[in-house]
Amino acid sequence: MPFLNFEDVSIYYEDSGEELPSVLLLAPGGMRSAVDLWEKVSWDPRTYLRGRYRIIAMDQRNAGNSSAPVSGDDGWSCYTRDQVRLINYLNIDRFHVLGMCIGGPFCLGLIEELGDRILSATLIQPIGLNKNRHLFYSLFNEWREGLISQGHDLTEGDWKNFCENMFGSDKILFNVDEDFLIKCTVPLLILMGNDNYHPQLTSLKIKNKAKNSTLIKEWKHGKNKLLAAQRMIKFLDNNVR
Repeated sequence: MPFLNFEDVSIYYEDSGEELPSVLLLAPGGMRSAVDLWEKVSWDPRTYLRGRYRIIAMDQRNAGNSSAPVSGDDGWSCYTRDQVRLINYLNIDRFHVLGMCIGGPFCLGLIEELGDRILSATLIQPIGLNKNRHLFYSLFNEWREGLISQGHDLTEGDWKNFCENMFGSDKILFNVDEDFLIKCTVPLLILMGNDNYHPQLTSLKIKNKAKNSTLIKEWKHGKNKLLAAQRMIKFLDNNVR
């Protein structure tokens, strides 16, 4: 099993390894974002990317097979640093990113950090704030209990700070603000969300604010699954440069 190890952090990743344009996949699952969760969703992008792109996928810290220390100062930037470190470790300069659920904000954080090293971003039902903060607090606390059982010993204040750093912001995407979306020039493809964790409002806000963006409203069922996949491949192919 391949791991990127640094300091006290161990990040599990998978790399298909071809000499092809690269796509970094950032999985759904909230704080449990991990490679295996792609197998549990009805729209697994790997089905459509294999053989056309080099696929890199990772377990986020303290999810799946990855591990890291935890502190009250942790937040979105910790995850961005891990993602950047992995890409640099693999000697990849420019690449696409594709994220589902929490992977949507992860993608935008990478764009904010790396700028035009990102060729494009595909955001599949991204999470966002829409009178639903309590849902993300609940998911965080469930994940926290698992870490406590593994021996991560933080004060209640530190756990609260970590949770607030992740989901306490009034930013619609938690980790980037609307000004970032307005200034973003990286091509975005958005597959619209439609539930309490992945509000339509979030997808529509991204589409309306980001000038270089495309929205797919229907993509989950029947012929729309294949049509959306075809549009995604065309989108990626058009942004290899």
